[in-house]
Formats: sequence, structure tokens, C-alpha cells
Amino acid sequence: MPSKAMQFQVGYELIYNCPQPVPMILLVNIHHSRAADIVIPDLLTTDPIIPFTTYRDSFGNWCSRLIAPAGRLRLQTDAAVMDSGQPDEVAPDAAQHAVEDLPEETLVFLLGSRYCETDLLTPTAWQLFQWNPPGWARVQAICDYVHNRIAFDYQNARPTRTASQAYEERTGVCRDYAHLAIAFCRGMNIPARYCTGYLSDVGTPKPWAIGDFAAWIEVYIGGRWHTFDPRNNVPRIGRILMARGRDASDVAIATTFGPNTLESFRVWTDEIQGNTP
Repeated sequence: MPSKAMQFQVGYELIYNCPQPVPMILLVNIHHSRAADIVIPDLLTTDPIIPFTTYRDSFGNWCSRLIAPAGRLRLQTDAAVMDSGQPDEVAPDAAQHAVEDLPEETLVFLLGSRYCETDLLTPTAWQLFQWNPPGWARVQAICDYVHNRIAFDYQNARPTRTASQAYEERTGVCRDYAHLAIAFCRGMNIPARYCTGYLSDVGTPKPWAIGDFAAWIEVYIGGRWHTFDPRNNVPRIGRILMARGRDASDVAIATTFGPNTLESFRVWTDEIQGNTP
């Protein structure tokens, strides 16, 4: 697997068609924690050109507000980002914290949320995982279970599916894997948060799937947040964070407040050859 620094071209093109002006909130920028890695900025451009404003939400994500005009609107960016070329870190000695020892800022990620019903899934979590050693091993056991429990089926995606429904239906996409793993972690008193962003296919066998945004999770163990990916369930290269929140409702790529049709959706995360040290 590659281990030297790499550069990735990342971007998206979203085309909406609206029968009337529609306010939108977009979370389409690379997270500020990767700001030092940005070589070509991921500036949002619109066609037709329309004004928009930006703000940082309560989770620290960079958001854009605009009013989509009636008709077609193209939203796009094309950026370049440096990456270590290293796969996700594995820290098997990371220990679980007692709830009373957790930092206050992690406590919100112990609570139930729109898509992660801890009230429904906590008893199941304890039945399944109470015998696994607390800490990294327990989180990995949760991800192993979720990875095997859910069958990936893009054609069966549903934006309203919750963690408990994913558990019962045993099908879904990356957000469903993330929601179920988050709910189980929270049920076991492990803070867990939802992440979305770009994810390259570097280091995985071809043929590669059509590009898309990815969802994964971060859990607080061993004194800091660690990345886990129940959908792929192996360390990956080229994971570029865009936004974090309690679940997908906090970090939707686009939240729209009126009728619209998403006519086209393209995402790319491609290695740039020959431009790294």
C-alpha cells in the first residue's frame, strides 16, 4: 500500500432544477482541520452566478446559504488536497473512558439523535457487545457486526432510514452503517459522531465504483477521536473530512426548503500523479 505523501483532486458537480426560488444550506467544503493540506481551494461556484453567504455551524462545519433561482442551478468545485498517503490509524490500546471522566464536549455524542435511536438499540448493544473488552476492541467488534449485518445496496437507499430500521432491514448504504455503529457505540457509553467527506479508492482492487461522498464515524477513546469505517471496515487511504455531526441530519450536503429535483450528481476523489514530493 502507498505510504508517501499524495495529492488528490477532489470535487463535485450538483445540478438542481427548481420550479420556484428555493433557499438552500450547503455543507460542501473541506473541514477546517484539513485547511493546511489544501493546495487548490475548494471554492463553491454556481451557474448561473448567484450570491451566497457563509457561516460556521455549532459543530464547526463551514456552511453556505443561497437561494436557488427557478430553473437549473449547477453547483461545483474542483480542488487539490495533500494527504499523508497513510491508511487510517489503528490504535488497539486505546482505552474506553468512564462517562464521568469524559470531556464535556464529547457528551452530546452519547445522546440519541434523529437517526441514532439509543433508546431502542441500547439493550441490543449490551446483549451483543458486553463481553467484548472495552475500548478499541469493543468498537471494532461493533464495526465488524454492523459490516456483516448490513448488505450494501445503493438501489435500496432511503433518506429516512434510521439505525433501528437498518438493523431490522439489514440493508442500506454507508450512512446506514454509520448510524447503526454510532447508536451501538453510544449505547455502550462510547461517544460517537457521524462524518462525511471524500474517500479515495487508492489501495483497493479495481474496478472502482462511481464516485460518491462517503460516511464514516469517529469515536472518543484513548483520550482523542479515532476514525472507524463500518461500511468498508478496513483502513483506507485518502479520507478527506468535510463535516461532522450527531448524524446525517446535521451534515447533509444540501438542505433545501422548497420543491426541487436533483438532476445530476457527480463526485470525484482522484490521485494526482507526479505532483507529490
